[in-house]
Amino acid sequence: MEKHTSDLLNRLSESATLAMARMARELKASGVDIISLSLGEPDFDTPSVLKQSGIDSINANETHYTPVPGTQRVREAISKKFQRDNGLAYNADQIVVSTGAKQSLANVILSLVNPGDEVILPAPFWVSYVELVKVAGGIPVILPTSIQEDYKIHPDAIEAAITAKTRLMIYSSPCNPSGSVYTQKETAEIAAVLRKHDNMYTISDEIYELINFTPKHASLAAEPGMMERVITVNGVSKGFAMTGWRLGYIGAPKWIADACTKIQGQFTSAPCSIAQAAAATAVESDPSISQSMVSAFLRRRNAMHASLSKVPGINLNLPMGAFYLFPDVSDLFGKSFKGKRLENSDDVAMFLIEEAHVATVSGAAFGTPECIRISYAAADEVLEEAVRRIHVAIGQLA
Repeated sequence: MEKHTSDLLNRLSESATLAMARMARELKASGVDIISLSLGEPDFDTPSVLKQSGIDSINANETHYTPVPGTQRVREAISKKFQRDNGLAYNADQIVVSTGAKQSLANVILSLVNPGDEVILPAPFWVSYVELVKVAGGIPVILPTSIQEDYKIHPDAIEAAITAKTRLMIYSSPCNPSGSVYTQKETAEIAAVLRKHDNMYTISDEIYELINFTPKHASLAAEPGMMERVITVNGVSKGFAMTGWRLGYIGAPKWIADACTKIQGQFTSAPCSIAQAAAATAVESDPSISQSMVSAFLRRRNAMHASLSKVPGINLNLPMGAFYLFPDVSDLFGKSFKGKRLENSDDVAMFLIEEAHVATVSGAAFGTPECIRISYAAADEVLEEAVRRIHVAIGQLA
């Protein structure tokens, strides 16, 4: 029989982070001592109280289908969390819980974007943004930033990119991959531009909200006049070390929440009932439940930043959130090792995994091809050894 896949599938690229993680696993399985700093997953276990909540849910036989947008309990808990932490008055019927924030993003994009619509993506951006826009038939409009700007987009650049075809902008703060955090002042300046354009909406991806080293997280929807223009995406994966529970959510204007419920009803229906119970307990908890993990990430950031700053050819900003470093490695382009010349960040990432046995991710996948992403979600001694290997390997370049 003839074997061919759909045009849609052929338009998509494999997730660069998952591809590098797969390569690291394969090398490790073959006996190579690989340090993997490629995936965005906390190396901490889910807090015991949240695990117990899931166990209690099972014992209470909460193991049946729930409403597509989630149980009333979890949606009311998220509504209260938005009010408590973000100053956002989303009602429970404006909340949709999904199988991870990735599905939340997909639901919104598929609900709002038609083929030919333009979607503004300040770079660097999370790898799946572009691919999800492609699924909807949208046109990604990538706006570059630089390390000199702390990888933050200037409002004037957003203004210049908006056209009659612009339907959506997607950005994250704290940002994956750069770790950059928009201040309240910067968020207000972006809002001032967006308020002038009634033809577009913005997804504010706040999944790293709790892993934030600044005094206060700023939500775009909290700016005056923005509640009806913004879809706020969040979840429990990063801030509560619950990646395997697969629970994300949105707060949105009700008509968008209803649209996302309709989309989700045809793809997956509701997420796992047990995960919903544990997620409700998570968002009901005081955010200080994550403080020990966040403190560890801050300590690691400081140590990694100090040590990597000493490696020739690696230029760093000081990320204020998430758990990534996003160094500009363009000074290494043109250098060679064993006759192989490094032309771009893809080559640098391959060089590091092959010669230093450290897995990172090329910045090209994040729309910033002069960089690589390094996760510091690993034990202190592992990170120290990774930096040592990187330093030695780069020292061999000519």
